[in-house]
Amino acid sequence: MSIDEDLRNGGHNPVMVREVTEVLKPIPAGVLLDATVGAGGHTAAMLAHRPDLSFVGLDRDPSALATAARRLPGRVRLHRCRFADLGATLAELGIGALSGVVFDLGVSSMQLDTPDRGFSYRAAGPIDMRMDPGAELSAAQIVNEWPAERLRSLLREYGDEPSAHRIARAIVSHRPLRDTVELAEVVRAAIPARHRRRGGHPAKRSFQALRIAVNEELTQIAPALTQAIDHLVPRGRGVVLSYHSGEDRLVKDTLAVAASGGCSCPPRLPCVCGAVGSVRLLSRGAARPGAAETRRNPRAASARLRSFEKLPAVAA
Repeated sequence: MSIDEDLRNGGHNPVMVREVTEVLKPIPAGVLLDATVGAGGHTAAMLAHRPDLSFVGLDRDPSALATAARRLPGRVRLHRCRFADLGATLAELGIGALSGVVFDLGVSSMQLDTPDRGFSYRAAGPIDMRMDPGAELSAAQIVNEWPAERLRSLLREYGDEPSAHRIARAIVSHRPLRDTVELAEVVRAAIPARHRRRGGHPAKRSFQALRIAVNEELTQIAPALTQAIDHLVPRGRGVVLSYHSGEDRLVKDTLAVAASGGCSCPPRLPCVCGAVGSVRLLSRGAARPGAAETRRNPRAASARLRSFEKLPAVAA
């Protein structure tokens, strides 16, 4: 059975897998790190192309690691940790350098498709949304305990929700909320009817905002990406897949600083501050999935792929 057939039969479709493998094909022999391994789809694809690589997969979700362990061969080492802690994990494993790194940000299909995890607004489950089941903060605590103004700020900042004020007031007035379907209905009813007919499910933005807050997703991106760049060898490459504007903006900004070396000179003028970039960007903007992929896997539609290559160190 091919990797593609295995992934389809397992119900897990890695996003833009061909684009990811194409970017990573030229990396030198060494260690490839999948910093958000999930079901292991991107790592599985690279295993087929590069027998000279060793592989490390990280995830904070024990269910994801169990799935990856069943699907991936023994040459892949799997470890439970947040991707922002990859530097400390690599040190613990005795790995000082990486040839490549993959980040597939956001929620996985496995998490969305398991009602008991509480990520989905389409099936009843506990209002949880923790990627790490042992984490202290759950979405239920936010929904049932946070004041309306704090809820409004969260929905606006992490969900770009135009009806954040209405939704926050509705959530507070319907407490206690007990399951995800009840929460989704409260959100839907709070949004004006003219706004419900566009942008997918009316609760999509609110659930996204809650998930990001519970898992501190946005605060991890810059430090994790910076650590990965620091560990890459010259000509080593990295790929980052993001799924909403907040993620992609952080990725873009972090890579821009790495590419410019933090140059503070005015745009379009020669650099005189002495900044030296550590990476080159492999494309001017973000790549998007093709029409065939989005038809096959609608969850890929919002994906943006950015890639980069580590530059040789400049002699002093």
